[in-house]
Amino acid sequence: MTLRRSAVFLERQTYRRRRLVDWIRVLPVIGLGLWLVPLFWPMGGEAEVSTSSALIYLFGVWLLLVIAAGFSARALRWAAQDPDIGETDRADGADRTEED
Repeated sequence: MTLRRSAVFLERQTYRRRRLVDWIRVLPVIGLGLWLVPLFWPMGGEAEVSTSSALIYLFGVWLLLVIAAGFSARALRWAAQDPDIGETDRADGADRTEED
C-alpha cells in the first residue's frame, strides 16, 4: 500500500512574500556574524590589522545592513500592496476598501 501525498501549493506572491520575511528575519544574524569577523583577525605580529581598517570594516558592514534593510522593507511594502494577492493572503487580514 502506497500513500500519495497531495502537493502543497502556495501562490507565487505569497511564497515570495514569506521568503522576503524570512530574509528580513535572518538579516540581523548575518550582520552579527559579519561583525564578529574581526575577532578572527590576527592580533600582534606583522599580520596585525590596523584599528582604522577594522573600524572601516565595521562601519561598512553597518552601512550595508542599513541599505539591505531599507531595500527589504521597500520590497515588503510593495509585496503587501500587490493587487494580485488574495484577501485571505494579506498579512493584516483586513478587507480592501475603496480607499486602497
